[in-house]
Amino acid sequence: MPQITIEHHGKVTLFTINRPGRKNAICKDTALELQAGFAEFDASEQRVAVITGAGDDAFSSGADVSNLPELWRCIPGSGFTTDKPIIAATAGWVVGGAMVLTMMCDLLVAAENTRFSYPEAKLGFTGGMIAGLAARIPHKVAMDLMLLGRPVGAQRAYDVGLASEIAPVGKQVEVAMQQAQTLAQSAPLVLTTIKRFVNQHVLPKSPSEAMAETMRQLNVVRESSDTREGMAAFREKRTPAYTGR
Repeated sequence: MPQITIEHHGKVTLFTINRPGRKNAICKDTALELQAGFAEFDASEQRVAVITGAGDDAFSSGADVSNLPELWRCIPGSGFTTDKPIIAATAGWVVGGAMVLTMMCDLLVAAENTRFSYPEAKLGFTGGMIAGLAARIPHKVAMDLMLLGRPVGAQRAYDVGLASEIAPVGKQVEVAMQQAQTLAQSAPLVLTTIKRFVNQHVLPKSPSEAMAETMRQLNVVRESSDTREGMAAFREKRTPAYTGR
């Protein structure tokens, strides 16, 4: 069964993490499906993406510990790149890696019941990518959230700049889609240029972001038809026929 649903609304693509029984936890397949879906979105004529979680109890409870993902694969700017705007629409809990995912989106509409939490210091694990939070909200607020692990509600998130808008519970996707439709009617070259300038020249990358980006680029080669062809040709003692794919 697919872990996400993808719907097209004109030039806007809506991604929904569809695992409500697991509070939309991101498992291995979820991360892979999001990575593939966003790669297809980037290559398409679609102009804006919205990402949300099914229901209003949780955008996502983070990594699924029963089927651990390579979480970097579904993080914007790391597992995939796109100069097109991405809007996160959250409700309920946004935990751990899911918080990193929303942090890396361009806009964030938070339902009034949204609670952002990064408890990894208490759990004894981190992928390190959350460090980029300190480049996006005030330093001491980011450190409080990352080190003390105290949850942050929607209003506080809006006040410090983590959320760009607050919506009534159940209306977060509607509000995000309205914003997306406005963006879809704007000049694409302007939107992509501004986003590219911000991401490449204004916001610093954490070491984990740089590592994930390197892994993504190396995986393009590792998972290519040319790699399989090269290995086969070596075993078969013949000249490889490379295609650049």
